[in-house]
Amino acid sequence: MREIDKNHVVIVTGANSGMGKATSLALAKTGATVVMLCRRKLEGETAVREVRTISKNMSVELMLCDLGSQKSIREFCIEFQKKYHRLDVLVNNAGVILPGRHETVDGFELQFGVNHLGHFLLTNLLLEQIIASAPARIINVSSGAHKAGKIHFDDINLKKNYRVFRAYAQSKLANILFTYELAQRLKGTDVTVNCLHPGAVATNMGINRETGFGTLITRLLKPFFQTSEQGAETAIYLATSAEIEGITGQYYYRKKSIRSSKRSYDNALAKKLWDVSEEMTGMKK
Repeated sequence: MREIDKNHVVIVTGANSGMGKATSLALAKTGATVVMLCRRKLEGETAVREVRTISKNMSVELMLCDLGSQKSIREFCIEFQKKYHRLDVLVNNAGVILPGRHETVDGFELQFGVNHLGHFLLTNLLLEQIIASAPARIINVSSGAHKAGKIHFDDINLKKNYRVFRAYAQSKLANILFTYELAQRLKGTDVTVNCLHPGAVATNMGINRETGFGTLITRLLKPFFQTSEQGAETAIYLATSAEIEGITGQYYYRKKSIRSSKRSYDNALAKKLWDVSEEMTGMKK
């Protein structure tokens, strides 16, 4: 893909804070049209104003979407496709990790529902547009936590044996399996799909926005973590760098391609997860 400029359109999910906002700002500085996908209007408007002011790019737009609601995702995609005729870069950055078991509005375990299924549905609904815009790039933000992950097909919503890290690790392994399977499916389209581990980053991801739970813990741990800007560096690199032209189906850490877990390379597992995800999102044809 040629260098990103004012002719390109980019979507960043979870863009109102943390790595999502840092990624949006870096991409806005290229002059591209940046759609900051956020769940909450007020926080989103504040973030968009900040990104516009610092980047001096007025082609930064807020669009609302709740990745925990498949209805919201479908409505967003219809609205986006009415406004824009191309999509050059999709950064699936949004993520959630919360204490206690929660469900999406569709009844799925929250972390799997948002971190994996939300992005699975969003990406697939926008795929024709991305392919038509090729060369194009899809970037999925995963985590080193995937190494402890297993896809619990017998209890994918973890109703029987829920633990917060078990749920998070499952969702992050799913991100990588999705990346590798999608990269295979898109061979020959000039659309690349890569994923990354951003490192330990101090973000608001673990804060319950309804109760504020996690705020103090996050503040106390902040000095030991990377900043959002540091955590976003690899996602920005994958979105913009000419060095990785044509490279697909890789897992990156600190701008370097590294090996992910042995389980993540199980092709049969990836295909099974794809089939299950299609059923759970109503994408099964």
